[in-house]
Amino acid sequence: MVHFSVFFRYMEEAEHAVWRLAGMDIYANHEERSWPRIAAAFDYKAPLRFQDEFEVRTEIGAVSRSTIQWAHTIVRGDVVIGSGTVTAVYVAKNRDGSMKSTEIPGEITA
Repeated sequence: MVHFSVFFRYMEEAEHAVWRLAGMDIYANHEERSWPRIAAAFDYKAPLRFQDEFEVRTEIGAVSRSTIQWAHTIVRGDVVIGSGTVTAVYVAKNRDGSMKSTEIPGEITA
């Protein structure tokens, strides 16, 4: 069976695919801005086995001034393997290494 922790990698890969599909890059300007994760959860419903073909369905669950919550459902055919959320906060990086949440630019939320 697929180890429980791997599902978070699948969700992250799906999120990056959404960014690319929108013509954006989550890694752009990473020296000045970043998207650290502040929450992650996954509810398991059925096992996923090595070499199973599956799909990750991803949508935006919620948006606030500085966060995006991604909602994911992993399915194998008609079987729901599980669902989860990952919340990322948009931050500005300071020279001393600290970070502060900041408002998501309008061109991203649009």
